[in-house]
Amino acid sequence: MKHATLPLLLTTLLTAPALAQTTPAAGQRPAGAPAGPATAKPVLPTASRGAGRLDGTVLDAATKKPVEFATVTLLPLSGNTPVDGGVCDERGRFSLRGLPAGEFRLQISFVGYATQTRNVTVGTGAATLPPIQLESSAQKLGEVTVTGERDVVETKPDRIVYNADKDLTNAGGTAADVLRKVPLVNVDPDGNVELRGTSNVRVLINNKPSGIVASSVADAMKQIPADQIKSVEVITTPSAKYDAEGTGGIINIILKKNNLEGINGSLGLAAGTRSSNGNASLNYRKGKVGLTSSLSGFGFYSPNRNDLTRYLKTPEGTEVTSLRQEGDGNTLGGGGFGRLGLDYDPAQYHNLTLNVQGSLFRNSGNYDQFNDVLLPATLANQFTRDTDRRFRTQSYDVSGSYTRTFEQKRREWSVLAQHTRNRNFQDYYLDQFRGRSERNSDKDYREESNNLSRNLETTLQTDYAHPFSETALLETGAKAILRRVSSDYDVFNSPGSNGGGIDPVYNPNRSNLFDYNQDVLSAYGTYGFSASKKVSFKLGARMENTRIRGSFQQQESQNSGVQQDYFNLLPNLSLSYQPQNPKKPGQSVRLAYSRRIQRPQIFYLNPFRNTSDTLNVSYGEPQLRPELTDSYELNYTTFIKGSVLNLSAYARRTGNAIEAVRFIRNGINNQTFANIGRNATFGVSLFTSVKPVPKWDLSGNVNVYYVSLKSPALSLAEGTVNTSAYSNDGVMYNLNLNSSYKFEKGLSVQFYGGLNSPRVQLQGKQAAWTFYSLGLRKNLLKDKADLTLNADNFLQATRNLRSELNTEQFRQVSNNYIYLRGVRLAFNYRFGKTTAQPQKRRRSIQNDDVKQGESNGQGQQ
Repeated sequence: MKHATLPLLLTTLLTAPALAQTTPAAGQRPAGAPAGPATAKPVLPTASRGAGRLDGTVLDAATKKPVEFATVTLLPLSGNTPVDGGVCDERGRFSLRGLPAGEFRLQISFVGYATQTRNVTVGTGAATLPPIQLESSAQKLGEVTVTGERDVVETKPDRIVYNADKDLTNAGGTAADVLRKVPLVNVDPDGNVELRGTSNVRVLINNKPSGIVASSVADAMKQIPADQIKSVEVITTPSAKYDAEGTGGIINIILKKNNLEGINGSLGLAAGTRSSNGNASLNYRKGKVGLTSSLSGFGFYSPNRNDLTRYLKTPEGTEVTSLRQEGDGNTLGGGGFGRLGLDYDPAQYHNLTLNVQGSLFRNSGNYDQFNDVLLPATLANQFTRDTDRRFRTQSYDVSGSYTRTFEQKRREWSVLAQHTRNRNFQDYYLDQFRGRSERNSDKDYREESNNLSRNLETTLQTDYAHPFSETALLETGAKAILRRVSSDYDVFNSPGSNGGGIDPVYNPNRSNLFDYNQDVLSAYGTYGFSASKKVSFKLGARMENTRIRGSFQQQESQNSGVQQDYFNLLPNLSLSYQPQNPKKPGQSVRLAYSRRIQRPQIFYLNPFRNTSDTLNVSYGEPQLRPELTDSYELNYTTFIKGSVLNLSAYARRTGNAIEAVRFIRNGINNQTFANIGRNATFGVSLFTSVKPVPKWDLSGNVNVYYVSLKSPALSLAEGTVNTSAYSNDGVMYNLNLNSSYKFEKGLSVQFYGGLNSPRVQLQGKQAAWTFYSLGLRKNLLKDKADLTLNADNFLQATRNLRSELNTEQFRQVSNNYIYLRGVRLAFNYRFGKTTAQPQKRRRSIQNDDVKQGESNGQGQQ
């Protein structure tokens, strides 16, 4: 019976919309009653109330169709302090009530249309205005459409939005280049993503999970070209309708989509010293049907070198050098990314979508490493290893949705489904030689290994939103996520010592097949309402039931399989306060709390032992349990004369935290993962965007936080436990600056720079690092094309990502020199005659409940 409640709730939620249609909500007209205009919700401060009323309709000047959700603002004849305002409904209608009598200006605006302002007279009764027709703001230059400008960074009540398509330094780059410039987000030279200092962040693509990021976020960000990214949303305190995201938040990458009538598209080519790519898009929309498609391919090259020194700690408190390593190599890789989307509106208030996207990614590299083993004496030796590594991954996502909207604004029901498939192949081949030898000398040892990982995920979801009034909204939903994961790994090595001349043979003791099934059933409810004109609340809770089963084919070589069942109730609360000060419009204060769970993904669970470097091996831990996190945030936002200021104070407390751990056994450094105990983060972030002069945009972000990591007892796997407590703490920070200036004749320049402090880890720290980029763009062919020259980290070819590990057994210092200097030239061409169309409300799946992996080490960016 323990699973019975959630399916019952799912059935109830599926039938809720049908039941809701039979009973009018408060303020809703009964069935059969004459239709009337929906009252627009006032969104702007109101001066003095009166008996005046303005009704009207907003239409598209070309098609004569209603412009949904256009913004209507009532302004005085002199001055820009709003008197009242609202948003049109699905039929383009608006109604402003309780207005004082007098002469005013009525301003109507919507994205893709030219703002229109007209003088109006408000009396003591109702007045209906003639239909207001908005002209498209598209300026047709040949066959190109240029629409209104947006700021590079925008702040919204629950998120920060980075408009990547407005940042010219992104041209010809990848998603990793884009994420480096997003406020609150940090991307290290390896491509690993952090949000406010934590890597426990969920990355979505178009509000949905994707097989592209199933194995490694770092590798996934190399596959998506920056030219196809429209914007990036950062949500630090998600509500209950999002999956149990965890400690950091959600990073949602929005890809460019066709919402324009007609045929349009683009072509792009970029050539660079570190990477090159090409991409194309073709979109079509006519009436009720819209198609979106894109295809891209890329390649990259990355040389690297590193060295490592390990010191063993003696009982007397001294350190003795036990290992020295020196290595160098290179990585060459590439792949492709494609997507196809269809949306269809069969009738008013009905929408169907179907989307398919897939990716291919692979890299290979050769690495030579000299090893000087000093301790323990039984392993003392000098040898060189020549290793060839290969990594291949392919994935696809298929998703579809049905959305039913209603005449009643904000009322909506949707059903969604998605299937995701990801396959990873990791192989290595190594030859070992005595001493500091060359490849043509006699081989001392040979080893081969391959690992096939599969990740299948099927999701079913339904959501329903019902407004009880203009200020009260109930949202409910249910979801089932079924994951099927496996890892099949085989190892072949030379038998006995001095087996370099013998072909490697299968080693059953180091090979196995791991199957892992995870089913998550969940339901949520949120209720938002206004307690007054200035104060609003949003309360919610999410229930999640998790069932996990894992097994090994060679069960006798493992202690046991994996069997976990747990139920979690995850509440959240947010309070918003808007002073509505006429002198400082747009001010808001938000206080939010959420409790989240974060389950480990296959990257952390995969027991495959990567022994390409036999003195430093890494593997996952199938017995990991999920993290639980309490997050708190206080946020203040204000807009002053076109400038934006966003200030946040936040705290996170995580129990059962998953962290990387290292220990030495039999002279070999092991790296795996464990539920180490507790970590806590307390921080302050500040973002501001200003416009010193009309053609100069300047924005910056500063994030300072204190982190405390504690582990009462650190499990070292295989039944052994280190009873010594570990702890580490410190202050960290990161800051970035983004500046752009537009000259005459289509010439513009942009600069981005970022600084990151040393990283505090449970068993050590990582050195600080910086990143910067300079771009110059020239518009060509009557603005149908542009040519962009970008230079990244041009003052220094390589960056040392130095790290130090410090345990009770050893201290280890690593220098990893990553090649980051890059220059690329990008050309983009746009074509097609287009007309702006109002955007429909869409729903999409958002699986954000799984802790994702970092770079798998198969290649540098």
